Amino acid sequence: MIAIRFLDTGGGIDASILPTIFDPFTSKKDEGGMGVGLNVAQKIIHNHQGTISASNQENGALFELFLPCDGSICH
Repeated sequence: MIAIRFLDTGGGIDASILPTIFDPFTSKKDEGGMGVGLNVAQKIIHNHQGTISASNQENGALFELFLPCDGSICH
């Protein structure tokens, strides 16, 4: 597996939406957006037999992606 982790310092994900963050139209942003980006990303990752998760760590949001590794890109 390949692990990719993104950690920001933006204060984290609102706890009220964390359990449904990958559902379509889930968003707490004031500046707009439709709330479909994470749902689309999850579908793409699942189509590649991977997983994605979201949590709050330290002072921000942590997204972790795990994708299977084939021989051509992992040694």
